[in-house]
Amino acid sequence: MSEVLNYKKAFKAYYQPSTKPGIIDVPGMTFIAVDGRGNPNTSEEYHTALEMLYGLSYAIEMSKINATQLQGYFEYKVFPLEGLWWFQDQRELSGSLSTDDKAALKWRSMICQPKFVNEAVLEFAKAVLVKKRPALDLSNALLVKFQEGLCVQCMHIGPYDTEATTIAAMTQFALDQGYVEDLSETRGHHEIYLGDPRRTAPEKLKTVIRHPIRPA
Repeated sequence: MSEVLNYKKAFKAYYQPSTKPGIIDVPGMTFIAVDGRGNPNTSEEYHTALEMLYGLSYAIEMSKINATQLQGYFEYKVFPLEGLWWFQDQRELSGSLSTDDKAALKWRSMICQPKFVNEAVLEFAKAVLVKKRPALDLSNALLVKFQEGLCVQCMHIGPYDTEATTIAAMTQFALDQGYVEDLSETRGHHEIYLGDPRRTAPEKLKTVIRHPIRPA
């Protein structure tokens, strides 16, 4: 029996970083992604995006149960939810945001996919999900290639609203190493959610925070 691909082991550098900042060059990866805008705590659009992303990802991962032969399929564990966040006016996203700030956020929510996933596989997943959730408009779910490149990253442990301290440490570390942050709409503030806020105490939540950088 072949080993099940586990992102925590196979891609440890990207999904299990240290609680101290580090520099990393992130290669190109394939994601199912949904774009939107608004406060993730209150936005129905955001909640619908997550329903789509998880529904499509698990439709692909569980295709083996229905004896569906997806070309190149191998067993794996579904990757965690990720998010790119930015403001239209490119103002600083420091980690401490007011309710009004959160309402103005733009985001791309996404889940990384194994290498066999292509447009045909995504269409298969959409067909499966629409049978279960016919009211979902899946036209916003896209397959995207994302090569993040050179970044500073760190594991943040604690509530999302306390990320500012971790981000400040990352920014200073990058400066000390001869880099400056290079945030833009295409290379945004990146969060990877390794804990479920519905089941995990806020002080124990684990979130990978990643910022693009360039030489100073």
